Amino acid sequence: MKQALTVPRLKEMKNQRKTIAMVTAYDYPSAMLAEEAGVDLILVGDSLGNVVLGYETTVQVTLEDMIHHTRPVVRGAPGTMIVTDMPFATYRLGAEATLRNAARIMQEGGAHAVKLEGGADLAGEIRLLTSAGIPVLGHLGLTPQSVRQIGGYKVQGKNDEEAERLLRDAKALEQAGAFGIVLELVPEELAAAVTRSVGIPTIGIGAGRGCDGQVLVFHDLIRFGSGIRDKKMVKSYANVGDTIRDAIASYVEEVRTKAFPEEKHAFTLKQPAAPANSGTGSLYGGHRS
Repeated sequence: MKQALTVPRLKEMKNQRKTIAMVTAYDYPSAMLAEEAGVDLILVGDSLGNVVLGYETTVQVTLEDMIHHTRPVVRGAPGTMIVTDMPFATYRLGAEATLRNAARIMQEGGAHAVKLEGGADLAGEIRLLTSAGIPVLGHLGLTPQSVRQIGGYKVQGKNDEEAERLLRDAKALEQAGAFGIVLELVPEELAAAVTRSVGIPTIGIGAGRGCDGQVLVFHDLIRFGSGIRDKKMVKSYANVGDTIRDAIASYVEEVRTKAFPEEKHAFTLKQPAAPANSGTGSLYGGHRS
């Protein structure tokens, strides 16, 4: 069986310039398919709030949601490293609360690591978690949990001040013990500069070609759902949403026209042999004399 990547192996991949492929997954069949396809990492992202639970933002996602969805992903991809997002308001709460919540994701969910959104201000909490044996993946650039504060889903680091701050944050995350950093919606040149400036892998989403790896949301990658919008940062490799919708529509039509089920889909009872001259009827259409 495939062996899950480890933190040291991920750092080796950066040094060896082996690109890292990461994808989100939120359930057992998706995780199985992702592992079979050969992904290096699976992220159980709090993006499940948008794409699976129907929320407007990730802010409504709870710790229980993340644990609930991590469990089947771990079962579906036992040979892949699983990283789970710590959702909104489960960290930045003080050392004890942050450690307790991260430990629940590891113990109850079975994740191999957690992901936190934020920069240098999280250094203390990252040190706490890593010292307790909990690997941490950082997240800079667009941080969806702060979308109401930053005013929407916009590219980050577009001016010199923001770019310098993002570079400082990346170095602070590395020094605090993070094993990697997701860079979301960051100009390509800045993402490449961050990647060169740190010794840990960077994984981009909307951050261009200079990162050590890439991540896409499962449902965007295969257009699984209704009303999937085109996004500049996303490449879709299939359109299963239309295929699924058409299949269900065909089923509905056949049920309504009684084309389904056919004889081959039905089970029949075998008629038992009746005793000679029994004179009795049967359940299967016999008669009484």
